[in-house]
Amino acid sequence: MGGLLGRAALPGLLSGPRAPGPRLLVRPSSGGSSWTRERTLVAVKPDGVQRRLVGDVIQRFERRGFKLVGMKMLQAPERVLAEHYHDLQRKPFYPALISYMTSGPVVAMVWEGPNVVGSSRAMIGHTDSAEAAPGTIRGDFSIHISRNIIHASDSVEGAQREIQLWFQSSELVDWADEVHQSGIYPP
Repeated sequence: MGGLLGRAALPGLLSGPRAPGPRLLVRPSSGGSSWTRERTLVAVKPDGVQRRLVGDVIQRFERRGFKLVGMKMLQAPERVLAEHYHDLQRKPFYPALISYMTSGPVVAMVWEGPNVVGSSRAMIGHTDSAEAAPGTIRGDFSIHISRNIIHASDSVEGAQREIQLWFQSSELVDWADEVHQSGIYPP
């Protein structure tokens, strides 16, 4: 019974609104606990764009307290996809993957925050939509493993590599987060 209750509570934990608080973003110069600036690449794939789910994805990341520092919509070039999916090039599904990823626009984003890589992986859910928990992006929106809505970097190192692949440094904006610079938080 506890497992069922835990599963029922999962959607609220993963996608529900969160009150801003010092535990979400602590500025490194604040004198409090510091965090290493962590960034991740999140991309809404062609099926997510075509189904008009970009806003839902952005809303979940914003409600989680993460900061959007880069975003663009593009028709993904095959050379970028070949590098992005280099570890899958020998898989039998690779040609279909590239065909799918070039079938429509992709919305690539860079999100910043403490543990954003691990948190985003939990938020998007299992790659196979049949295995993705309710309340995760894939659990709520994905219809098939080959049409799974979204990509998120799987490690800090992978995120750094992917961000450099998809974005030029001039496309990323370091902006002041006024919510976390108000009188409630140390300067």
